[in-house]
Amino acid sequence: MASVVTERGGRRLIQLSPSEHPQRPKIRLGKVTKREAASALVHVENLCRAKRTGAGFPPATADWLADLPVRLRGRLEQFGLVEPQVRRECPTLAEWVRRYIEGRSDVKDATATVYGHTRRNLLAFFGKDRRLDEITPGDADAFRVHLKTHEGLADNTVRRRLGIAKQFFRAAVRLRLIGDNPFDGQSTLVRENPKRLYFISHEETQAVLDACPDAEWRLIFGLCRYGGLRCPTEVLRLRWGDVDWDRMRFTVHASKTEHHADGGVRQTPIFPELAPLLQEAFDRAEPGTEHVITRYRNTNANLRTQLTRIIKGAGLTPWPKLFQNLRSTRETELTQQFPVHVVCKWIGNSPQVANRHYLQVTEEHFAQAVQNPVQHSAELSRPKSRDAQAGAREPAICGTMREEATPCETANLQPLGVAGLEPAAFSL
Repeated sequence: MASVVTERGGRRLIQLSPSEHPQRPKIRLGKVTKREAASALVHVENLCRAKRTGAGFPPATADWLADLPVRLRGRLEQFGLVEPQVRRECPTLAEWVRRYIEGRSDVKDATATVYGHTRRNLLAFFGKDRRLDEITPGDADAFRVHLKTHEGLADNTVRRRLGIAKQFFRAAVRLRLIGDNPFDGQSTLVRENPKRLYFISHEETQAVLDACPDAEWRLIFGLCRYGGLRCPTEVLRLRWGDVDWDRMRFTVHASKTEHHADGGVRQTPIFPELAPLLQEAFDRAEPGTEHVITRYRNTNANLRTQLTRIIKGAGLTPWPKLFQNLRSTRETELTQQFPVHVVCKWIGNSPQVANRHYLQVTEEHFAQAVQNPVQHSAELSRPKSRDAQAGAREPAICGTMREEATPCETANLQPLGVAGLEPAAFSL
């Protein structure tokens, strides 16, 4: 009889007996529950019995076979337990990824560029002629190590690339080109990285503004630092028609959140720090100018390189994430003055995203905490004991009460009755 064997790490396999197969092959199931392994054992024994006797196997086993992953069914075919299945021709990795990216005409150019990075990594590691159904979960594990060590990518970048690879293979599974996704089980959730947070102080901000070559660059920096805009997408889409000088606010069009209920449109105040920078650019703009930022209209323009030069020219060291740190700094400042839901409406993210990736604890927070006499105020407002309260009243009124109080012997007292089952009453 076949048996279920549990290996280290919780992986299970089915070991056939010599009577069922002379080689006693192992059919690996992977990480499955004990109940799933027991069910698979029943079906494998049905297949062995059918092969031995020439009889058919139950319909439940046929249904189980129909849903098997390609690799597991191939293992059963290898040992002659089932007939080889006629399969559709499986495309190569290069062919499939090309078809997938070309078919995603619904995504933006920036997203297609990110797809291209993952495509390049996949082909460099697996080779362009590797068939999709030949890539295993173990290969996916090795690909993760390759991205981390050979490519030298940061942990969150590795997670993003694996998430896109999982997306490529999930589409192939849905078209039944492959039975299962080898990237299932890979951790793709982007985590917060406190080491890359940086708070740009007002002194550093002013130093960078002074180092900017012209009014347009001062406005680009100011829109990110004081307006909290994403750069380059939101900065370059801003038009003078979006600026409402009467109500001191401007409309931001966010391509990143166009799929949200608000269509990616939000309104942001013209904050006092931003107003002179916006006014300066407006005064210098040629009549009929549509966009607030007239240069760098090509979104491929590398604004990070130029900003890095400006920061170094100001005598500062560039912070880890040039533009995202500016948004993070502004959102942290604003949450000290306004409710977080209001700030998130202005900045264009959710409270959950703000808490995980934007809001920072600064040195100013610590300075305010130690300077704020919270403990002393609490001590003053704490209710005092009755003894302390009585002691406080004693010097002020005790003597007066003694002088003005009616002597006890002059009080008109009456004897009390005897207390019984009924309430006490005066004696007659």
